[in-house]
Amino acid sequence: MTKSKILPLKEVQSRLEKLRHSSSQNEAKALMSDLLATVDYHNIQYHEKDKSEISDLEFDQLHKNLEELEELYPQIKKGRSATATVGGKALAQFKKVAHRVPMLSLSNTYSPDEIRDFDTRAKKYLDLKEGRELIYLCEPKIDGLAIEVIYEKGILTRGLTRGDGLTGEDVTENIKTIKVIPHKLKTSRPPPLLEVRGEIVLFKKDFAALNQEQIDEGEDLFVNARNTAAGSIRQLDPQIAASRPLKAFFYGSGIVDWANSNATPENHCEFEKLLGDFGLPVNDLAKKCKNIDEVIEYYFGLEKKREKLDYEIDGIVVKVDSLKLQKDLGFIARSPRWAVAAKYKPQQVQTVIEKIEIQVGRTGALTPVAVMTPIKVGGVTVTNATLHNQDEIDRKDTRVGDTVVIQRAGDVIPEIVSVVSEKRPKNSKAFKIPGTCPVCGSKAVKLEGEAVTRCTNSLCVARLKESLKHFVSRRAMNIEKLGDKLIEQLVDLGVAKSFSDIYRLNEQKISQLPRQGDKSTNNLIESIEKSKESTLNRFIFAMGIRFVGEQTARLLAKNFSNVERFLEATEEELLNVDEVGEKVAKSIIESTGNKTFSKEMLALVKLGVHIPGEKQVGGQRKQNNSLEGFTFVITGSLDGMSRDEAKDFIENHGGITSSSVSKKTNFLVCGSDAGSKLIKAQELGVKIISLDELKRMSNK
Repeated sequence: MTKSKILPLKEVQSRLEKLRHSSSQNEAKALMSDLLATVDYHNIQYHEKDKSEISDLEFDQLHKNLEELEELYPQIKKGRSATATVGGKALAQFKKVAHRVPMLSLSNTYSPDEIRDFDTRAKKYLDLKEGRELIYLCEPKIDGLAIEVIYEKGILTRGLTRGDGLTGEDVTENIKTIKVIPHKLKTSRPPPLLEVRGEIVLFKKDFAALNQEQIDEGEDLFVNARNTAAGSIRQLDPQIAASRPLKAFFYGSGIVDWANSNATPENHCEFEKLLGDFGLPVNDLAKKCKNIDEVIEYYFGLEKKREKLDYEIDGIVVKVDSLKLQKDLGFIARSPRWAVAAKYKPQQVQTVIEKIEIQVGRTGALTPVAVMTPIKVGGVTVTNATLHNQDEIDRKDTRVGDTVVIQRAGDVIPEIVSVVSEKRPKNSKAFKIPGTCPVCGSKAVKLEGEAVTRCTNSLCVARLKESLKHFVSRRAMNIEKLGDKLIEQLVDLGVAKSFSDIYRLNEQKISQLPRQGDKSTNNLIESIEKSKESTLNRFIFAMGIRFVGEQTARLLAKNFSNVERFLEATEEELLNVDEVGEKVAKSIIESTGNKTFSKEMLALVKLGVHIPGEKQVGGQRKQNNSLEGFTFVITGSLDGMSRDEAKDFIENHGGITSSSVSKKTNFLVCGSDAGSKLIKAQELGVKIISLDELKRMSNK
């Protein structure tokens, strides 16, 4: 079905309302067909493409409308009903594996009255005597990717996504990279078979850090934590999943054989405690409630804490605690009778888009930003929201003057959910990102395969400002006293037109800036002089080559001993560098082949930027070559030294550092709370050492 034919919720509700008061079988058939296609479309977007075009509440309402239509007209119900569909189909690039027990989804409620209705239905089905209460286990409903992890004799053997509920995607290698998921259960008597189910998540701070990395490398921002976590698990290269700080919570099961274990749980609370004892992460906010009143109290209590949690939740899960009663209650088509999701309504408000501005990033990306009438949402006043790109603007048909529904995605990033079309001004016009840069007037293009429109002028003032901010940042040239405001002033005055102009600054030029006294001027000059003692990896990273982050810059520096050698590198030589693929190699060649870029790198060296290659690393003179020829990976928390300091220490003594364990790794430097890297090192027979052992090696 084409995108234009997907039904909005209001149209569905309007057509269904007419059918409630008529008996037109032809109209019912037409609505059934359209509604099935609409539900299927949104299922595919969410479960297979890790995108959401409507809120969970809207999707649930569409689903309830479909259920009602099937009840009103059972004679026209399709052979395959969407009311029995759980997720999307397993993706073709992954091996498909059937779940021994279907991974069903939960039915949803959105109010205390609906939670009480769930309690009433469960008691009625069990035929409980009047006055007898059901005991429930309540816990946060994590907004992540549903997963099943299988242990045989205590060893992790397989990881599956939910898929369509019957068949999932085999993502075992990606699951093994998540350090909180043990490869071996912490028990001497593990169940012969344990199928445990849970959620893969990205914590809020980790999601924010990932987006900062995207900004640093000139890449598009991730939209939300849930989709980013799901996308990470669905990567064909496990190193991508390993590079992201994914976490997990476990709360359910498929088949479990308790034959060999010390205890067989009688209720869900005991089951989750056993999972914790086995070393699997469980949620510490789970609580046993002795009646439905306590459940509702928990529901409202957690909602108050929602914004302060480290991770995203969209409600609570309510489960009958007794495993025997769970079995008695059984299942309906797509969900258990013994559990329900009590969701929170999205924190959404309406405001008006006053104008759409185009921001220009250091890679030339033109990002449309909606400037809105200030409004409070989730306790924060919101004025701006990114519209991402032209495709996203077209999808939502967002225009200046529109009244829009906004929410804070991840309780952090303001997001436009939808346009209130009936409030649109009559004279409104569709918004198009201009074909020229709004700052410099140069041509702006959208390359094939990219969603972003980019300014083609490398000397664009807007690009220059963002590039200079990156150049002076802590992990690049580390010019501490040159902040964002000073950079903008230098560019606006025409004093800084390139990276090299930073090293041409003197007292006379700096004195042109407002509020620059003698002391601050001297501090800035000292900071610039200090930054001249740098390293090749920092220097390459500072130049802002697209797709070249810190780790790639470090590997490039190890393969090319000085600036001149790096500038002469061929595409073939670049492809021989670990972790450098075709896309990265072409981006580097595009930069180094540009005369302005190469002249700028050489000009910086002439101005005193000291890049001594192998003689100096990490901003310090190399102490000795005692670690030369060895590759190290660092994992866990080191006592008395940060990871960055440990990397510099290794390189100062001639060693090489890498972000992932492989057959080429000689030593794993292991601290406390080590995760999947430790397990991988053990599997490959890599020698594991402590920080103290590393220091002793360096003194030989």
